[in-house]
Amino acid sequence: MAEIIKRNKALSVSPLKTSQPIGASLAFLGLQKAMPMMHGSQGCTAFGKVFFVRHFREPIPLQTTAMDQVTTIMGADDSVVEGLKTISEKSKPAIIGVVTTGLSETQGTDIRQAVKLFRTNNPQFDHIKVVPVNTPDFLGCLETGFAAAIYAMIEHLVPEAEKAGTQAGQRPKQVNVLAGSALTPGDVEFLKETIESFGLRPVMIPDLSDSLDGHVVEEEYTPLTLGGLPVSEFDTLGCSKATIVVGRALYRAADLLQKRTGVEDYRFDTLMGMEAFDRLLMTLQTLSGTPVPDRYERQRTQLQDAMLDTHFMLGQARIAIAGDPDEVHGFIQLVQSMGAEVVTAVVPSHVHNGVLEALPIEQVKVGDLEDLELSAKEHNAQIVIGNSHAVDSAERLGVPILRASFPQYDFVGGFQRTWIGYKGTRQAYFDLANLMLSQHAQHEIKPYHALYSQKLDEMPEEFSHVLDPTSSANHHIRH
Repeated sequence: MAEIIKRNKALSVSPLKTSQPIGASLAFLGLQKAMPMMHGSQGCTAFGKVFFVRHFREPIPLQTTAMDQVTTIMGADDSVVEGLKTISEKSKPAIIGVVTTGLSETQGTDIRQAVKLFRTNNPQFDHIKVVPVNTPDFLGCLETGFAAAIYAMIEHLVPEAEKAGTQAGQRPKQVNVLAGSALTPGDVEFLKETIESFGLRPVMIPDLSDSLDGHVVEEEYTPLTLGGLPVSEFDTLGCSKATIVVGRALYRAADLLQKRTGVEDYRFDTLMGMEAFDRLLMTLQTLSGTPVPDRYERQRTQLQDAMLDTHFMLGQARIAIAGDPDEVHGFIQLVQSMGAEVVTAVVPSHVHNGVLEALPIEQVKVGDLEDLELSAKEHNAQIVIGNSHAVDSAERLGVPILRASFPQYDFVGGFQRTWIGYKGTRQAYFDLANLMLSQHAQHEIKPYHALYSQKLDEMPEEFSHVLDPTSSANHHIRH
């Protein structure tokens, strides 16, 4: 059981944390025809939008209530109502996610009351779903904001089974999937394909693989999300046969969904590594009643071979990891299964769901990238795993970095990488092993060249007589 070392300084140096409003907005971006709206200043939204655009390299729909000095002091409920009205009139979204920020939370806004006021004053927009969620950025991190948004979606969009007349198993081939923030769009796409290979129909909540996977579309411009989970699918969640939950941060939302629908769920802290994916395949086999497709048996043998190939490099490797709790948990499981040692683990926030305490390491630090850098230096870490903000720390440490998590602004395609499953795990082992090899290449002993293998004109002058036939030193050879 890991010891949690709490933050002991009054500021962040080289911050690791990505805020809750960005996490909540990311969750809403996985819904079809959605518009996240941050209740805060224009700068709050602009900052988040820059993060999204640089990471996904796509246009991102994101709006703001544009709080100023007056509304911050006198109250900003009217800004929420006016913002919702303007978006509804101009963009005609299917759903609007109202996300609070540190400014509006400090001001003391009642976001739910503001949404009720909008409903009362604008009944013509009753067909547009509005989901409010409290996400102050002085608490939590991207992961907790993402989880709060999923909880709010279930709370406001999923009807209770008795009132809706639904029953678990009415759609025996349908499976709900609560996909955590640690999953990239590439991970979500792979997970969908895996579930479909068993003849099942996955309902991904949210579906980032359809909205943020980076694809060219015919439309010249749209102010809303392209692709994603249709809002109408929330009405069908109570008909599904089962729910698959990926990421412990979503367990609270899973509890609410199970209470609302009565649908049984299967929970996974991570899908990285052989053991975790084995369990997922066995679960899907049970749900579908069909055998595991042959492709996964072959992929598993490929992973086994990769483990044999890379264990010489990764065994006892010293690794430092920084990221949100579920991500750190997944990577620790991944590298420890190869015998590597996690000498440093840093998270931006302590979440009270037991995931950090359950980590199989001595301690976890709640802090920033300065804490990562100092601890990694103290423990002679050989590899850093973290986002693009950790690149400078890795350079100062003189060790390579495996880019993971959000944001990745100096690396193209990181948002689409697949980490889960046998194939994703295999590639992660290859990348880590190559980083270790590159580290050794910088410090390896230079090869020895025998003296007599050098050309005469390259030989040091003091040894030139050795091959000089006229030299008196070679008189005994001539005679």
